Amino acid sequence: MSDAPAAIVLGHGSLAEGMISAVERITGHGARLYPISNDNLGGAELAAKLREAMEATGAKVVFTDLPAGSCNTAAIRAVHDRPGAILVMGANLPALLFFAMHSEMTAEEAAREAAKRGGAALKVYPDAARAG
Repeated sequence: MSDAPAAIVLGHGSLAEGMISAVERITGHGARLYPISNDNLGGAELAAKLREAMEATGAKVVFTDLPAGSCNTAAIRAVHDRPGAILVMGANLPALLFFAMHSEMTAEEAAREAAKRGGAALKVYPDAARAG
């Protein structure tokens, strides 16, 4: 299993680092994810930093913390400029765990499945207890 960065996690504040830290602690594969924060960066600067990171890591998958806002806008710009790149918006820990653990899949396949898993992981209690 390759642990080279295969995706970039772009988030507000230290969220990306925190989620990647949790992925590392749970799976030992946090190195498959590269964190970027929007701290002290304007939109153009953030998009440039993301493009540079995509180039440096070879990552074609970007996860953002929200489906709106500065991180997502920068990611849309960067992904649009890079053929074959995809963006997963509103990433959560279950999505990142799935992605990190499935290096046997292409990055695109793992990202698309991670998005499904991340959405399915959202539950409401006590309804979740009744659903089994």
